Amino acid sequence: MVKDAVGLIEIVGLAAALEAADAAVKAANVELIGYELTKGGGLVVVKLSGNVGAVKAAIEAGKMAGSKVNKVWATHIIPRPHGELSCMLLTKETVGLAKKQPVAEVVEPAKVELGETLLVSNEENQLVKVELEEHESEIKELSPVLEKQKKVSDYCNLCGDPACPRVKGDPKITCIHYERNNKEAE
Repeated sequence: MVKDAVGLIEIVGLAAALEAADAAVKAANVELIGYELTKGGGLVVVKLSGNVGAVKAAIEAGKMAGSKVNKVWATHIIPRPHGELSCMLLTKETVGLAKKQPVAEVVEPAKVELGETLLVSNEENQLVKVELEEHESEIKELSPVLEKQKKVSDYCNLCGDPACPRVKGDPKITCIHYERNNKEAE
């Protein structure tokens, strides 16, 4: 969650908060956790984390830059915060907080042999053993479907119809909806 220190800048207005956050991350090697809008008063809290000395320098730089735009209400640095503070710092109201994405390893079919047991990560990031023999029929059914799927760039950019043979860059007349679209334009 947090490295060595947490820094907070409470400032009036979002524009001033963005100016303070910009100056803070440019001044020192800190990570911008995000910002949080407070209830009433137009206050915005900018949250930073990193090395204690870097956070001190970043907070000071952010305070100076933010005070040029609007009033800085408060600044605070918490060196070596306890792990229990993470629920207060990393709330759902924190804008810009990176959501954890499930990590799954892509296995190419050519590298997997029949009868081999794989460890695959499911949606809850739990490892699950999968026997290839059990799902062999499903893989054979899905393989042609995956190969036939067109990319978005393979569609006609005029009509957007997947059945249209025209792709971006081809003449307009090759679009199957060209006559209808041309009549509507007149």
